[in-house]
Amino acid sequence: MRGRLPRRAHHPVWFDGAMPLPIENYALIGDLHTGCLVGTDGSIDWSCLPRFDSASVFGALLGDRDHGRWLVAPAEAGATATRRYVDDTFVLVTRWTTSTGVVEVTDLMPVGDRRADVVRRVTGVEGTVRMQEDLRIRFGYAAALPWVRQLPEGDETALVAIAGPDAVVVRGPHLTAADHTHAAEFDVAAGETVDMTFTWYPSHREPPTAPDVDAVLADTVRWWQAWAARSQEPSAYDREVRRSLLILRALTNEDTGGIVAAATTSLPESFGGSRNWDYRYVWLRDASMTLQALILHGFAEEAEKWRGWLLRAIAGDPADVQIMYGLAGERYLHESELEHLPGYEGASPVRLGNAAFTQYQGDIFGEVMVALHEARQLGVAESEYSWPLQRALMQYVEDNWTRPDNGIWEIRGEPQHFTHSRVMIWAALDRAVQGVEQFGLDGPVDRWRSLRDEVRAEVEEQGWDADRGTYTQHYGSAEVDASLLQLAQVGFVAPDDPRMLGTVAAIEHDLLQDGLLLRYRTESGVDGLEGTEHPFLTCSFWLAEQYARSGRVDDAVTLMDRLVGWCNDVGMLSEEIEVATGRHVGNTPQALSHLALVRAADAIGAALDARR
Repeated sequence: MRGRLPRRAHHPVWFDGAMPLPIENYALIGDLHTGCLVGTDGSIDWSCLPRFDSASVFGALLGDRDHGRWLVAPAEAGATATRRYVDDTFVLVTRWTTSTGVVEVTDLMPVGDRRADVVRRVTGVEGTVRMQEDLRIRFGYAAALPWVRQLPEGDETALVAIAGPDAVVVRGPHLTAADHTHAAEFDVAAGETVDMTFTWYPSHREPPTAPDVDAVLADTVRWWQAWAARSQEPSAYDREVRRSLLILRALTNEDTGGIVAAATTSLPESFGGSRNWDYRYVWLRDASMTLQALILHGFAEEAEKWRGWLLRAIAGDPADVQIMYGLAGERYLHESELEHLPGYEGASPVRLGNAAFTQYQGDIFGEVMVALHEARQLGVAESEYSWPLQRALMQYVEDNWTRPDNGIWEIRGEPQHFTHSRVMIWAALDRAVQGVEQFGLDGPVDRWRSLRDEVRAEVEEQGWDADRGTYTQHYGSAEVDASLLQLAQVGFVAPDDPRMLGTVAAIEHDLLQDGLLLRYRTESGVDGLEGTEHPFLTCSFWLAEQYARSGRVDDAVTLMDRLVGWCNDVGMLSEEIEVATGRHVGNTPQALSHLALVRAADAIGAALDARR
């Protein structure tokens, strides 16, 4: 069985740039340090250089074209476009058809050159096409207009823009300045190639030399395809799984091993609302789950690198552990608001940083211990310091497991005794016990076993609603939560256990909206926030996985087919879906959505194989 990737962008896609495109109209290109979002109109509307969490150079995504963008597209307003990635890469090829001819624009960020380059190559295919280039460089989240000058380079000139610590050098067709914009028009005939490059560098240095476009294009294609070739072939939804694994790798820093939750900040969970968060950081939870998806598909090297990141980030007293860090393990992620940016379609505030780094979320210990245990099972040997780190984390768990917390969804209301968090505490203890029992590691196994049993008993007593036959969102509540679907994933109950089936029935009754799952009922007020949100893709994939593992294989396939149908034309998913319109909602591409897709596909593949 194969999943289906619909094609949604094969239509006229001309926009005037006054507003950003629908979120699903963007495609990611990246260099394992950062990324750019390229729209179906040929405009790069989001780019933070040189890291995902750097300030934006192009910020039109959170405002309009005057907040920074780089457009390369036909000048003809009626041009139509289709696009694709070169197989198993993040080299994006957009084919434009006009009344006078056809051109292709190849966009990429070179991998492995230790530079922050963006390369755009225009190739004539048929006839002659008049192209336009519109470049608006805005450093510092569009707060800093650069000083721009032209520098001679042989027979040509390079454009250099500088503001504070940031500088870029732009090469290609000669650009003319007007009203803080640099623009050009040029013709491309069949067989002709026009290259444009954009390179960030620290402003106190000299401009880097021009990249060799032929070489970096070939090297980048080769690198991505070699990486993808290491993947163990899935048995179901292979195309979607393969692209999801590539997206997870693109969100992983090649130097530090840190895995960001998404490439963007402040794309709203509700259009026009205030649930807008900065996701360009490394959550222990999301990174742990991503690690599981990667190692289950043969990527042990990434597991070792991420474990190294974890060791560095948590170094010192485990009492200082945070639920999230910067890409290199930075601890201080102070949340502020960028008032000069109007936000995506007016959704404000635009946030920089994330105050959740100060929260206590008990579930993260379970996710970390589960991921590291799976790495052991797949042959990733413990290093000199990795098991001592895990023992230190377990000591922290022992000392703090009874605390209420902010939970997996990072509520900003009163902390609660969330059932999911308690179960993940149980999972942390369980994997510690298994580390001793299965792998001969040293530790106070009797104490861990006893505490594991105590946590289970508490969950069964206080997190279970006997009247409805379901586990509850938190102790003392009648609400349910889609995170309860993870109870079966970590082995707290079997997927077909009557308690789990009862919980699934309650989740279906309370949280299904238009056939997809909400995380929880926002009207309960548990999160302390205003407004509502849309169905959450990760939770819906978890439901498909649960269906597959509990024998409801046909239901799993039906739901999964619908879910992968929400992938955009290049296989990307954001955080949520507005079902009525099909619009993507929230930050993109969302690591949690893609790793949940991989888990669900694996479960469905196993169920189909068993049924055969």
